[in-house]
Amino acid sequence: MTEYRFETGDIVTLKKQHPCGCKDFEILRVGADFRLKCLGCGRLIMVARQLVEKNARGCRKPEKN
Repeated sequence: MTEYRFETGDIVTLKKQHPCGCKDFEILRVGADFRLKCLGCGRLIMVARQLVEKNARGCRKPEKN
């Protein structure tokens, strides 16, 4: 199992998709809970750290513009 180092601004791909169909989320807050922004519809969600660490399938830095 790969350990990811999560930081604010990273893009994380989760195992399960959001109801809009997107699996990629931007990390807005890191702590006991994560605040994630869906990159498909823009909805903000709060998820427990334990669930994000368990369901993460990838983590990458955002592209520089």
